[in-house]
Amino acid sequence: MRSRTFLAFVAPSVALMTIFIAVPLVVVLLQSFELRQQVFHQVKTQTCTPGFAGQVCTDDIKNLPVLDEQGRPVEESHFVGFDIYRTILSPTAVVDAFKQGGGGLAAILNIDFYRALRFTLTFTLVTLPLVIGIGLALAIALENTLKSLRGPLIFSSLLPFIITPVIGALSIRWLFVGDGIMTSLIDKLTGVHIAMFAHGWTIEILMLFYRVWSSAPFAFIIFYAGLQTVDRDTLESAIVDGASRVERLRYVIIPHLMPLIVFVALIHLMDAYRVFDEIVGFSSQGYRISLQWLTYDFLIPDNSGNRSVSRAAASSMLTMVGILVMLLPLLRRTWRDHRKAR
Repeated sequence: MRSRTFLAFVAPSVALMTIFIAVPLVVVLLQSFELRQQVFHQVKTQTCTPGFAGQVCTDDIKNLPVLDEQGRPVEESHFVGFDIYRTILSPTAVVDAFKQGGGGLAAILNIDFYRALRFTLTFTLVTLPLVIGIGLALAIALENTLKSLRGPLIFSSLLPFIITPVIGALSIRWLFVGDGIMTSLIDKLTGVHIAMFAHGWTIEILMLFYRVWSSAPFAFIIFYAGLQTVDRDTLESAIVDGASRVERLRYVIIPHLMPLIVFVALIHLMDAYRVFDEIVGFSSQGYRISLQWLTYDFLIPDNSGNRSVSRAAASSMLTMVGILVMLLPLLRRTWRDHRKAR
C-alpha cells in the first residue's frame, strides 16, 4: 500500500481521535494543575426596622459573585502544581495513619479516594476471573449441545448484555430492596428478614453479581466464536492419544483462545475500573463509592454553586493512570506475542 493511500485512510481517524480524545485529555491534565475559583465582591447593604422615631438600621456585608455581561459567574485560575493531587491523595494523613494510634488501614479507608480505590480494585479484580471463567464455561457447554438448541440458548444468554446497565442495576435492586420479591422469598423460606441494603458488604456482593451477570455474555459470545476456529484435527488427535477433557481444554482449547482471553480481559478491565452505573443503580453512595463516581461527585455544585473542576480533573487523571497500570501486563504480553508472530 502506498504511503498516500495509507494516510488517506488513517487521517480521518487520527483527526477525530485528536479532537475528541487527545485535546480533551490535555485540557483535563492542565485543569488538574490549576485551581479555579469564582470571583466575589463585597456588597454593603443596610437593613432598617419598621417605625419612624425608633427606627434602627444595621449594615450587612455580603459576598456576591461577580457576573460577566452574559450573567455568568466570573472565574479565575491559579497554577498550584501538585497541590490538588496532594489534597486528594492526602499523603500526610496516610503517613499519620501508620503511626502508633493512627488507626492503620481503617483510617486510610475513611479518606474518600482510598475508599473509592479499594472498591474499584476489588470490583475489577474479583469480576475479571469470574467473567472469563463463566463465559468460557458457557461457550464450551453450548459447543457440546444440540445444534437445534444453540440459537435459542445464544439469544437467552445475550439478554443480560443487551439490557441498559442502569436499568439492569435498578431491576436487581428492586428485587432485594425492602420487601422485594427475592427478599420476601428468602423471608418465607428461612423465616429471617435480610436487609440487603442496610450493609455495605451485601450491597457490594449484589453489585459484583450484577456485573458478572451482565458482562459474562460478552465473553461467552467471543469465546464461542473462537471455538469455531479450533483445529478439529488437533482435537481428534488428542482424543486418539487418550487426552481427557481437562487436558484437551488445557493444552488445545485455552492456548488457541488465549488471544481472545487477553482481548476480553482488556475490555473488561477498562470497563470495570470505570464502574459507575452500579453505584447509581444500587444507590450505594453511603456505603460504597468508585473512582468514577468520586469524579462525578466533585462536579456536583455545592451550596454556593461552585464545582470542584480541578479536583475532578485530578481524580480523572488518577483513574486513567490506574487503568494504564492494570492494562500494562496484558499489553506487554500482547506486544510479546506480536513480536513472536513476526
